[in-house]
Amino acid sequence: MINRKLIGARYFYEGYKTYRNKTMSYNSARDYDGHGTHTLSTAAGNFVSGVSVFGNGNGTASGASPNARVVSYKAIWEDFGYDADILAAFEAAIADGVDVLSISVGGQRLTDYWENTLSIGSFHAFLNGLVVVNSAGNDGPTPYTVINTAPWVITVGASTTDREFTNNVTLGDNTTLQGVSISMFGLSSHELYPLINASDAKADNASSKYAYLCDKTDIDPKKIRGKILICFADTGDQKWVEQTEAVGVISLVDESFTHIHPATLMLPAAKLNYTNSKYLLNYINQTKSPMATISKAETKLDIKSPLRMGAFSSRGPNPIEPRILKPDVTAPGVNIIAANTEKETIPGSTNKNRNTPFKMISGTSMSCPHVAGLVVLLKALHPDWSSAAIKSAIITTATPLDNSGRPILEDNTQEEATPFSYGAGHIQPNLAADPGLVYDLMTNDYLNFLCAHGYSSSTIGSLYRGFYVCPKHFKLANFNYPSITIINLDLGHSIKVTRTLTNVGSPSTYSVHIKVPDEVIVSVEPRILMFHQKGDKKDFRVTLSLKPQINNKASYFFGSLVWTDGKHNVRSPITVKNSRH
Repeated sequence: MINRKLIGARYFYEGYKTYRNKTMSYNSARDYDGHGTHTLSTAAGNFVSGVSVFGNGNGTASGASPNARVVSYKAIWEDFGYDADILAAFEAAIADGVDVLSISVGGQRLTDYWENTLSIGSFHAFLNGLVVVNSAGNDGPTPYTVINTAPWVITVGASTTDREFTNNVTLGDNTTLQGVSISMFGLSSHELYPLINASDAKADNASSKYAYLCDKTDIDPKKIRGKILICFADTGDQKWVEQTEAVGVISLVDESFTHIHPATLMLPAAKLNYTNSKYLLNYINQTKSPMATISKAETKLDIKSPLRMGAFSSRGPNPIEPRILKPDVTAPGVNIIAANTEKETIPGSTNKNRNTPFKMISGTSMSCPHVAGLVVLLKALHPDWSSAAIKSAIITTATPLDNSGRPILEDNTQEEATPFSYGAGHIQPNLAADPGLVYDLMTNDYLNFLCAHGYSSSTIGSLYRGFYVCPKHFKLANFNYPSITIINLDLGHSIKVTRTLTNVGSPSTYSVHIKVPDEVIVSVEPRILMFHQKGDKKDFRVTLSLKPQINNKASYFFGSLVWTDGKHNVRSPITVKNSRH
């Protein structure tokens, strides 16, 4: 939670006490597991030098808006939150005069807006002038998994950065396999050590079916003495190995893994991707005495073409209102280093006295505060902008390309990602500060959206300020959102969409550029918009149809519409669903 004037911490627990009838972990605003500390420092942490995790990523770190003041509202207790506490936190933030809410909390994915606590709370916050930023969820890459899909919030997916934490596993056949790790320990590069598969190291009373997971009760410590243990599980689950005489741990994954988090054990450790996991298993199975060594972790910076979508990041289409594209944008959310509560021990360590002020975590919880911090900066630069104008600036300046100019890829498959993964694309803060034009929305626009979504005037009025009369003629397609999403477009038919642009820059003339696949026909009228002063508003109409020779195998088609004056590029993603699917 961000504010320019306040700093503090509050907690809300009446709902928890009523329904759980038990004592909380801490009857205070204190952070128990580090999640809140990590996200808050990502949004607005001060500049700190010498930040690292196990010596990796060493450098100066800061939050996205390091000069902001912060207020922390604790409403989640032991990974469980009650509606009463969450809504109380929203109302407190509103009363305290907070400007921006960063909410890295999961929502009810298939629950409609007025049955969803986060949706209701964020709508009240919006009505009071706050900008709300939400995480998109961590249930990808399955479609229809995106959460926090209300159009009055900014929904953020998670992507990689240009930094990697790697080490090498060198085998007895001289093959080197790259792994991921932040272990500060490595084995000698001049010596090889025996490899032992967990199933061969099982205890006498253990089941072979589960031994490969390397649970402490399933492994005989005598069998792994002086050897490198091979497991099919997260390295954090094998912290007990630190207390044995094993020399290292290698974790393997199967094709179902969506994210490979760096190994964090306090001994030489590596985690391999699916391709390298298969190679290592084949090597072990075909070699009489398999051997290997594990190098110390290394931080690699300025990785070429690094921008990929985290496979765990939840995907669209929007399960609640498919005519609104979600997520809106993506931001760094993979292997993010930020502050940690020192109550928690170093991840993977069995030494209770080892605490760390910094931690590396992946998730849309980590990408959300990046955008929240950007919103703070935009509010400071443009205090007269509405929350919708700020959101539009972030969306229309986002990019679907990586830093080499190629399309963003999926991290797990290396295939080209779509707007259902990244929305409009990866945020570009400098460009968002000067977008040229914005798609603005007022309160009545959102109320009309709810009418078109299917809510009655009385239902809306119960959550607004009295009775609201729904308009007789309002198409949701004309909701002035920065993206254009059309569902169930029939062959031989066309649909017209109207949008309104507001000039927030100098007087300028904009022309339109359209990029769509061959199966889609898009026309725009007018094709030139002239803005004579700041605040000028201009309407344009978009007509979309499908060509007769459409590819029947495709469910969705993706493109973009860009207004440009040579300096600004105001880009809106276009998503069209084929009615035959």
